[in-house]
Amino acid sequence: MSKKNIETSGLTLAKGKQLKGDDYFEIKVLEDITVAVVCDGVGSAEMGAEAAKRTCNFLVNSLKNRPKSWAMEKAIKHFIENINHVLYKESMADYEREELVTTLTLVVVEGDRLYGANVGDSRIYLLRDKVMTQLSDDHAMDEEGMENVLTAAIGLQENVEPYYFENNLQAKDRILLCSDGLYNELSEKEIQESMQVNASFMVKKASKKVADNLPDDTTAVLLEIKELDFRLKSKQADLIIQEEYKIGDVIDGYVLEKSLIENNLTWICEKRGQKYVIKFAPFEALEDPHMLDLFVKESWMARRLKAGFFPKVAVPTNRSHRYYIMTFVEGVSLKEYMEKKPLSVDLSVELGIFLLKMSQYLIRQDLVHGDIKPENIMVYTSKKGKQTFKMVDFGSITEAYSDISKAGTPSYLAPERFSKAPITEQTEIYAIGVTLYECMSQKFPFGEIEPFQNPSFDKSVKRLSTHNAKIPGWLESVIMRAIDVDTNRRYTNYSEMLFEITNPEKVQPHFANNVSFIERNEKMVYKVGFISMLVLNLVQLIWF
Repeated sequence: MSKKNIETSGLTLAKGKQLKGDDYFEIKVLEDITVAVVCDGVGSAEMGAEAAKRTCNFLVNSLKNRPKSWAMEKAIKHFIENINHVLYKESMADYEREELVTTLTLVVVEGDRLYGANVGDSRIYLLRDKVMTQLSDDHAMDEEGMENVLTAAIGLQENVEPYYFENNLQAKDRILLCSDGLYNELSEKEIQESMQVNASFMVKKASKKVADNLPDDTTAVLLEIKELDFRLKSKQADLIIQEEYKIGDVIDGYVLEKSLIENNLTWICEKRGQKYVIKFAPFEALEDPHMLDLFVKESWMARRLKAGFFPKVAVPTNRSHRYYIMTFVEGVSLKEYMEKKPLSVDLSVELGIFLLKMSQYLIRQDLVHGDIKPENIMVYTSKKGKQTFKMVDFGSITEAYSDISKAGTPSYLAPERFSKAPITEQTEIYAIGVTLYECMSQKFPFGEIEPFQNPSFDKSVKRLSTHNAKIPGWLESVIMRAIDVDTNRRYTNYSEMLFEITNPEKVQPHFANNVSFIERNEKMVYKVGFISMLVLNLVQLIWF
């Protein structure tokens, strides 16, 4: 469940004039699930606040790293039992009574499914089509005047039986988790109305009703399902994954004409007189859940990227095989294009602008491409007769800062990526710089790097002008700064590099740290040398 599919908010206020209360909440939007937890540390127990915090942190981290083979129900119940056992045993060992005690509400959103559990009297509500329903079950006494006495809580007894539920979700659903401090101050009608806004509004509304002097800690967490996660529905679809495809195969009306890549998964195809590109899932995805996840993520990424930097992508609703469709771009890969001759200065500048603007578009969605290189860029002629570019690879696109592996192509990886640094704007800038360097010189700045190689970046990079005398100094400096090994000297963000590549007069000369003084000041050295020789000759003439 990505941030594009779900919107979250949360707030907690301490009772009275206290600065810190016993409530605690945590929300985590992960790549495949969203986890939200609210805990209300039991006030009669001195360690209630610590119990609330530890329970939240433990459950979020455990669900984040749960075994993939476990059903969600098993995972939720198992982890709740674990934290209950730990807190109860610790209380008995350290205090000889129940001290680490807290209520718990927890929900997990996965695709179009809601999983939830509660222990104690904190609640979970669902608002759908203006109708609010309480999904949790209060563990409190029924007798009048005893409503605040809990019959169950985390850490209260050695064993715990959480109330567990599952429901299907719909777009526009809103899910509220709250402590009793909220629903004791707001009526059901007020809760339902304020769920249309956000958690902060709800908690502050409760506080205002008692002149900002809350009698109890008050917490609300609100999740709004903006749209259902396409990935899970796609993954669960019963689709054919075929081992081999061949020319002439007809897949849902698409006739395969030519394989574009050696792996035989990407084809030019034709349907009703129109050419398309079709990409199939690898056969390994039939048995390997990780491979299936990767392809589903790729098709989801491709589908959501609706910008001119990429071909248009569709995932047919009634497909029988696992694939997605792209518009056909009549052109050649940039790798093929520049192997015949280096890119001109003007076209290289256009390429740099294209890659930087594409990267800006992605980062606004918290994404990075992850594998910028000439093989993934198409050069084609636009309707106006101008050569331009399309990025045609979606398989490597991922969340910024999320990937700490060496994913990508080694020759374009920033030096810090070989030390397990995450993919950031700076590492993407390095890949853009290497791409420009290669396109203008037909060389790699540090030579071609093979997979599993641990390269050295100690040697100085040959300046582009030594390979191609037509390259102006300002453009050379832009590229050299983009591929600087020292991240303190490399561009920090896309906008900084984009400004310089579009404003040549603002570009300052840039040299790598290990470039000698003579190389940095070649013209000045020659000038000083010439003047020195002239003065020496004059002195010799006068002396003799």
